[in-house]
Amino acid sequence: MSMLHTESVDRLLSLASTDRDAVLEEMEERAERDGFPTVGPEVGSTLRLAARLADVDTVFELGSGYGYSAYWIAPVVGSDGTIVLTEVDEDELDAARTYFERGGYDDRAVFEHGDALETVERYDGPFDMVLLDHENDRYVEGFEAVREKVAPGGLVIADNVLHSTGMDPDDVVAYLEDGTEPDTDSSLPGIMAYYERVRADPDFETTVLPVGEGLFASVRVR
Repeated sequence: MSMLHTESVDRLLSLASTDRDAVLEEMEERAERDGFPTVGPEVGSTLRLAARLADVDTVFELGSGYGYSAYWIAPVVGSDGTIVLTEVDEDELDAARTYFERGGYDDRAVFEHGDALETVERYDGPFDMVLLDHENDRYVEGFEAVREKVAPGGLVIADNVLHSTGMDPDDVVAYLEDGTEPDTDSSLPGIMAYYERVRADPDFETTVLPVGEGLFASVRVR
């Protein structure tokens, strides 16, 4: 049986994804021009689909940049829903606010300037979806901060888990098979610490989604 290469899968997802509005296209052009890391349309459309399947109304994102991921999800939560965006860079957060206003989604967005782990302490939840896209080595801290606030059936999705600093999917496979760690400076230890933590949690069921830079998707099953 032949297997599709990851780049081919991403290309297929991009071609088949939901049409992007003018604001999303502008955000993507900005990312390309400035070299700013966004999840891209492949992951964006996957997040939107996951939000629809889980009937998501409340979202908390740790590390929002200028709002690209959250913007993909905004149409799903509806005007009665809530998306909390967190970002330490005030200029990026201001840009996110502008994009949401132009797209007509500012009625459901809360923009929090500051450290995401400090911000989430002020929220009780429950959250239907949590996005982890802050520093990889703080993913475990992020999970610990939100796990009790995730609604039953809710999702925790971590980005950049297969491709990140000094690592690729082969490194993940080697680590899972025999504990091999790369010789170079790498994000792998932090990401694998997160994977082991969430996989060991009996309240969550976790799988890998090989789209974009890679996702760990965990659903609260009890």
